[in-house]
Amino acid sequence: MAVIANRRSVMTLFSKPTCIHSHRTRLVLAEKNINMEVVSVDGPDLPEDLMDLNPYHTVPTLVDRDLVLYDSRVIIEYLDERFPHPPLMPVDPVTRAQFRLALFRIETDWYQFAEQFDAEGERKLPAKSRKMLRESILASVELFEAKQYFLSDDFSLVDCSIAPILWRLPVYGIDLGSQSESIEGYMKRVFERRSFQESLTELEQEMRL
Repeated sequence: MAVIANRRSVMTLFSKPTCIHSHRTRLVLAEKNINMEVVSVDGPDLPEDLMDLNPYHTVPTLVDRDLVLYDSRVIIEYLDERFPHPPLMPVDPVTRAQFRLALFRIETDWYQFAEQFDAEGERKLPAKSRKMLRESILASVELFEAKQYFLSDDFSLVDCSIAPILWRLPVYGIDLGSQSESIEGYMKRVFERRSFQESLTELEQEMRL
């Protein structure tokens, strides 16, 4: 594995254009202005390099010389530590643990629906899934109201994970409705960030045209 990885002299990210896990990784790259080769993986056939490097044959996969990472949470936390400015996680261990718990809940409660959508190739989520995801997002409305960003006045890995879900709501067939003023304000702030705009692939841009 190390021999294959060493063929790449620069850091490389294998990323799918509409994959939510790839999107949050690309958002971290853009937020930190990290110069990296991004290999776009289209369709079901994966590059041979990727299949050799990653035993799970999944994206995103990050190659940094001898190091190969293939879980998006591991990748984004590694990037935050490898490139510490600007920091996207708090230094305080208690607050850091709270942020990690928020990441776990987002992945468990929200990302499962994104993965279902991608796996089934539906034009929108089934009605039951739409209802569950909508209610779960609206249940967090007070957290969206409390600070400039989610749990914090500083943009973080939590925001990098929430934003790709909220961006995809139209393609999921979800309208948050009149209760979502604070969430709409949050989306406007995040979606207008330079880093978010740079993180979007052409296919992701089309999700809100």
